[in-house]
Amino acid sequence: MAPVIVSPALRSVASHSSTVLRSTLVAAGPLLVRKAVEHLRNDQPRQQQDQLRDLTDHNGLARRGLTVNSTQKVTLGVLAAYVVIIALLWNIPYVRYVLWPFKMLVIAFHEFGHAITAVCTGGRVVSITLDPNEGGATQMKGGKAAITLPAGYLGSSLIGALLIFCGFDIVASKVASFVLGVCFLLTLWWGKRDWLTIATVLAAVGLLVACWFIKHAEALRFVVLFIGVMSSLYSVWDICDDLILRKVNESDASVFAQRYGGSSQCWGVMWSIVSLLFMVAGILAGIAAFPESFQEQEDDSKKFIPTF
Repeated sequence: MAPVIVSPALRSVASHSSTVLRSTLVAAGPLLVRKAVEHLRNDQPRQQQDQLRDLTDHNGLARRGLTVNSTQKVTLGVLAAYVVIIALLWNIPYVRYVLWPFKMLVIAFHEFGHAITAVCTGGRVVSITLDPNEGGATQMKGGKAAITLPAGYLGSSLIGALLIFCGFDIVASKVASFVLGVCFLLTLWWGKRDWLTIATVLAAVGLLVACWFIKHAEALRFVVLFIGVMSSLYSVWDICDDLILRKVNESDASVFAQRYGGSSQCWGVMWSIVSLLFMVAGILAGIAAFPESFQEQEDDSKKFIPTF
């Protein structure tokens, strides 16, 4: 290969360019260092904030079930008031009739529990009736009695726990109202020849629809919560009423005891404990899942099937 000959002029230009480049870097060096330091100073708090936010979010998720904010305190206070009011009205003569429509509604849940488990276990529902004396009956053929008999009390308490869970949030209460509507329609279908069942279901549906239009369904949340508390505690109070105070011989617990052994009181107490556990689980799940404030819930409600 032929040697490369560099002219003196080109060598002089290269030397001059190198000198200029070094001078530029020396002059710009302090400015670049200062810019880099400022950038690091600006970014360091942001990074620390991001790390702190991530840590807070992680710990928040871990502690969410143990922390109750101001909105949830209001909800828990209302829930406790519901328990006291229902307990008083349930046992005071004459005044107890104030709860009559809601008792009929909860009894409809009870009978729906019998009916849906009968269908799920291969049976067929003949009819559902609600008695004006605060009773109910589900006529069915087939199904597994070991499941359908306790499904009345446990089914109504499970529905109640789910409603309590949804009662901590407006949007969740809206969703719950649709599920309730389906349950009501099925109950209405099976009990279509009974006027009291029809009247109870239609009144309940009318109440839910009306609450949709009160302050973007905020009222719906407290109605769903009330029905949930009523349904959750129904099995406890009804079992005490049937097996301890009046000792009804044809209760679900007594029939279950006759077929599968044990005493009706024993089965009744066990079902009551399960009902209370369902209720506690619904409360804890509601606290953990819905930490939003009233305003945040209302804003979310405006985006989910908004109403006036």
